[in-house]
Amino acid sequence: MCVFCIAYREKDKVIMENDHAFAMYDGFPVNKGHTLIITNRHVSSFFDLSTEERLSINLLIEDMKTVLDNTYHPDGYNIGVNIGETAGQTIDHCHIHLIPRYQGDVSHPRGGVRGVIPSKQSY
Repeated sequence: MCVFCIAYREKDKVIMENDHAFAMYDGFPVNKGHTLIITNRHVSSFFDLSTEERLSINLLIEDMKTVLDNTYHPDGYNIGVNIGETAGQTIDHCHIHLIPRYQGDVSHPRGGVRGVIPSKQSY
């Protein structure tokens, strides 16, 4: 059983949940408040989710943004999904990263998620 399935069943790390997804803080956060939005159903790819699961994920992203805004007061956000090993997916269970960003957390943030391929970030 994968770590996300275990976390969901044990509920010890679940911050909030709805019918098809749950939220928990990332165990290896890149910034304060880094949150994972995870499907209840064990499925690998975002592209294999149902419409209802995608809606549930979006609702949790919005709800967690409110929590993070009130708790950490970030200056921005990145939302990311790694699909497949080549794209950096290390846990074979669909999850979305909601990463709060803070002024000065990196010296040159321009390009944002384009930084997954560092030579393509600046343009």
